[in-house]
Amino acid sequence: MSTETTNAIVITESAAKEISSIIDEQKLDREKVRLRVGVKGGGCSGFSYVLDLTEHQKDTDEVFEVNGITVICDPRSLTYLAGTVIDFKDEIMGRGFVFQNPNATSTCGCGSSFTA
Repeated sequence: MSTETTNAIVITESAAKEISSIIDEQKLDREKVRLRVGVKGGGCSGFSYVLDLTEHQKDTDEVFEVNGITVICDPRSLTYLAGTVIDFKDEIMGRGFVFQNPNATSTCGCGSSFTA
């Protein structure tokens, strides 16, 4: 599995292909659309991950390109996401994005929330 690294977040080729496929399915403008990656309070462990395709970018957002995907992240979320690997799994037991966050001190069973 090959990944392209940035200072903060890694998106695997598998995840980038799935994001690209979603962009195509939703007929979004590749020049304008961004993948917002973030965290919000909530979930069974304290914080939940946020993935959103958007054309809205704030002046304070960090912006970087990972495996052909333009990623934006607010500075507060970046504190919790530095070094996180976002992968996509399509297996018998489930299909979806998987987060490997080195900042998480614990995660819930579903993998969509964490404690830092």
